[in-house]
Amino acid sequence: MAEPTVTLKYETTDVFTNVAFGGNPLAVVFGAEGLPDATLQKIAAEFCYSETAFVLPPADPKHTARVRIFTPVAELPFAGHPNVGTAFVLVRQGEAFGRPVDTELSFEEQAGLVEVSCLEGPHSTVANWPEGVVGAVLSAPQPFATHGTVSAAEAAACLGLGAEDVVGEPVIGSTGGPYVLAELASAEALERCRVAPAAFAASAAMAKVGKVLGYLPPPGAKGGGGSDDLQLRCRMFTARGTEDPATGAANCALLGLLASRRAGEGTLRATIAQGVEMGRPSELMAEADYTGGAVTAVRIGGKCVPMMCGELRVPAG
Repeated sequence: MAEPTVTLKYETTDVFTNVAFGGNPLAVVFGAEGLPDATLQKIAAEFCYSETAFVLPPADPKHTARVRIFTPVAELPFAGHPNVGTAFVLVRQGEAFGRPVDTELSFEEQAGLVEVSCLEGPHSTVANWPEGVVGAVLSAPQPFATHGTVSAAEAAACLGLGAEDVVGEPVIGSTGGPYVLAELASAEALERCRVAPAAFAASAAMAKVGKVLGYLPPPGAKGGGGSDDLQLRCRMFTARGTEDPATGAANCALLGLLASRRAGEGTLRATIAQGVEMGRPSELMAEADYTGGAVTAVRIGGKCVPMMCGELRVPAG
């Protein structure tokens, strides 16, 4: 007898880009209510994207949905591009769980409530694209926090670099999930970054976090001076031996870190380029509100491009 199956709907979108085959691809899956966690994990492994988002009914009907986020190997409490992409997909669909979806959404996640606002305007690089929703901006679910430092040598090794390529002691920062944030000494060092899973395994501190963002700030990004409008470059690597083309959560933590070093009161804004070396260029727009070294809010967003839609047939149990 054939094993009973359930049919799920899915859509994919490229996130943090306005061109197809750029940015970070995301699968958004519907209809997974009641399926065991092991099946959700297998679906994420089947897509083999950096993350897959499952849209489920919210516990509180005031919210848009409950969103669970899986990498190919584990569930995450929070991630950036799944929230941006899921909001984009839901608003384009126009409804969720029998209710209309507005351009202001709220997602229940392990890390807390994630508020998302959609971006509207022309999407001129996509043929026959009507004016309307072109992307989204999320507010990080937790305040920016630091969780100590790691040595320059350990972080550098996980980027395939030497200790001399990293400035100071990298900070472990979070707005819902931890990332090692390593400032790089040069654009040439950024170019030389490589996956190095063995280096993660050799360092208890790096293995515990499992993710490192190497970033290249412009002059004035540190300290109390400089412009509040930055152009940043970064690359992000994982203990699984992968590079991510666009990492919203890591860049939320990075903006929080840079804003925490500012004197006075204001909003630090950054345009962040990631994924360039991978051939999937991404553009992330980030903001962090700060007052005298305290970071009060962090936001990140960008554009999205719809790519695929279809059905999954998976075991019912």
